[in-house]
Amino acid sequence: MKTPRRLDAQRLVVASHNASKVREIRALLAPYLAEIVAAADLGLAEPAEDGPTFRANAEIKARAAAAAAGMPALADDSGLAVAALGGAPGIASARWAGPAGDFAAAMRRLEDALPEGAGRAAAFVCVLALCWPDGHCEAFEGRVEGRLVWPPRGTRGFGYDPVFAPDGHAETFGEMDPVLKDAISHRAAAFRKLVEACFG
Repeated sequence: MKTPRRLDAQRLVVASHNASKVREIRALLAPYLAEIVAAADLGLAEPAEDGPTFRANAEIKARAAAAAAGMPALADDSGLAVAALGGAPGIASARWAGPAGDFAAAMRRLEDALPEGAGRAAAFVCVLALCWPDGHCEAFEGRVEGRLVWPPRGTRGFGYDPVFAPDGHAETFGEMDPVLKDAISHRAAAFRKLVEACFG
C-alpha cells in the first residue's frame, strides 16, 4: 500500500460553491491550516460532476480547483444512499433538489419514491478528495448508517439532514447540535482519515 502524500502547504482551496458545506469543512480544517479559501471566493468555475461515483466526482472538483488556483484543493462529494432504492439518490442527491436547491421538494420526492412498506435503512456517504496542482490526488471515504424519518424534523444542518437519524440517536441531523453532528457525521469520518493520512 503506497504512503499517502502529506500536505505541507498552509493554504488550501475548498472546491465548493455550497456555503453551508464550505462552513462545515472550514470548521473541521481550521486546526490544521493557516488559510482556507472557498472556490467561489476565487471566482473559480464549477466543473461538470459527471463521474459515476462519489470519489470520481470529488476528484473532478478538486483537480479542477487545484489546477485553476495553483494550490492544493479539497473537494467532497456526498449524498444519501437509501437501501430500498438501490442506493439512490446517491450521487444524484443534490440533483434531486433541482436547480434551485429545493431540498424540501427533494425530501418529498424521496418519501414518494419509497415503495409502501419498504425499509427505512439509509446511509450518508462522503468522499473527500485532496488534489495538488500536479494532478496527484488522495481520497478518503466516510459513512454513517441510519434510518429515514417522516415528517422532516429540525432546521439545523442542510440537505437531507431533517429526514435522517443516525443509528444510536433519536434526533435527526436537522435537530442535532452541530458540535455533535460534526463529531459523528460521514464528513467527520472522512476527515479523520484525511487528517491521519495527510496532516498527522
